[in-house]
Amino acid sequence: MKNHLASTLIAPAREHDRACLACPDGRRFSYGDVDRRSARYAAALARCGVGRGDRVAVQVEKTPEALFLYLGCLRAGAAFLPLNTAYTPAEIDYFVEDSEPAVLVGRPEQAGALAKIARAHRVPRFETLGTPDGGSFAALAEGGADGWADIDCGPDDLAAILYTSGTTGRSKGAMLTHANLRSNAEALITAWRYSSDDVLIHALPIFHTHGLFVAANLTLMARARMIFLPRFDPRETLAWTPEASVLMGVPTFYTRLLDEDGLTRRATAGMRLFISGSAPLLPDTHAAFRERTGHAILERYGMTETGMNTSNPYDGERVPGSVGLPLPGVELRVCDPDTGKSLPRGEIGMIEVRGPNVFAGYWRMPEKTRSEFRDDGFFVTGDLGRIDRRGYVWIVGRGKDLIITGGYNVYPKEVELAIDALPGVQESAVIGVPHADFGEGVAAIIVPRRGALVDEEAIITALRERLAAYKLPKRVIVVDELPRNAMAKVQK
Repeated sequence: MKNHLASTLIAPAREHDRACLACPDGRRFSYGDVDRRSARYAAALARCGVGRGDRVAVQVEKTPEALFLYLGCLRAGAAFLPLNTAYTPAEIDYFVEDSEPAVLVGRPEQAGALAKIARAHRVPRFETLGTPDGGSFAALAEGGADGWADIDCGPDDLAAILYTSGTTGRSKGAMLTHANLRSNAEALITAWRYSSDDVLIHALPIFHTHGLFVAANLTLMARARMIFLPRFDPRETLAWTPEASVLMGVPTFYTRLLDEDGLTRRATAGMRLFISGSAPLLPDTHAAFRERTGHAILERYGMTETGMNTSNPYDGERVPGSVGLPLPGVELRVCDPDTGKSLPRGEIGMIEVRGPNVFAGYWRMPEKTRSEFRDDGFFVTGDLGRIDRRGYVWIVGRGKDLIITGGYNVYPKEVELAIDALPGVQESAVIGVPHADFGEGVAAIIVPRRGALVDEEAIITALRERLAAYKLPKRVIVVDELPRNAMAKVQK
């Protein structure tokens, strides 16, 4: 047995001279560099006591070293647990308590707060990774000798845990196996005609499925190249298009690119593919981008628990507003939410999927896992949709109480719990409202306690210590009471 996923991402010796990674600061890495550096990171994890199946929790900035750490985890047989850099120490505390990592790796500037969390939950090792000095873990890795042999991992071994916000306020750890990630990358390489000739502008974060398991995994598996930007900036992205062929982004990327005068057919003439996901792309944005550049954005649909499920075709019609057709190997159906009975084409119901891409379950939540699957193995996504007569899938709403803002998932209950804990607040309701830049914006409706004064700015300021920035309400509206139905349920 060999390492099922890492063996496809790490290039063999005959391809070591191929260029892999280019950074704006001038650093360049070949596939041989990636092999050697990730092997050292794997060896460093082993010296920290990490064994097969252990979790490695990571909250660091986007750097090549962070990518080496991810690959090192795979090669060491560990489960990579990436954490959003916007998470506050209060949020990190829960993830560490729940996952019980063997190592917690954080940014040097957050070392004090994160080391305290590690001690509180008896995490064996706390290390740092960042810039400009690299941090303690980079020093540990680079000081080691070469000669690492990858740990054997089969298709069903755990490769990663990604936490998703919970409707009850408790986040769930989605367990992704080597087979989940490998099969999804292989399907997308075929669907998007991805090859070693491609050059990706990588402007996505790598604590998220989109940036890590789609963008990075595809590029490495295809032996393509990527321009590794620390974050998305529309002008910098446009400056790189003459050297690139693919851009993967969220709708916000495209709305902001459309604000740039430099977005022209000439500027994007060398590009072959623009991909959008993680949030709905408005048909108006699709049309405006096509008019300006001549390129039809390819929209796809996925989620943390499944990776990508559908994609508009590369060669066929890319239908604005639709998320396309099921990927090879993925079965998708629309069912009655209550009975699970499959519905005819054209009717709206719950989207359910089955395939090698579907996760293994929620970390230490067997009952929750069972409740999310049908008896025949289909996963209930929580998304409402329909399949048209041509087989194209349309997302029409969400059965789960979810807001998608700028490509990030926000569950209202989590925000409501934080608001309700504030002085002067009797109750709250959090909803998503249309937002020109982020697709949806978080809005909070608050009922104050009798005699209490609730101020919008004060509420948002107080929440900054409790919630990641993307979860913060963009508006706080104070009302006397919340609307309710006959059963006293809040009508959002």
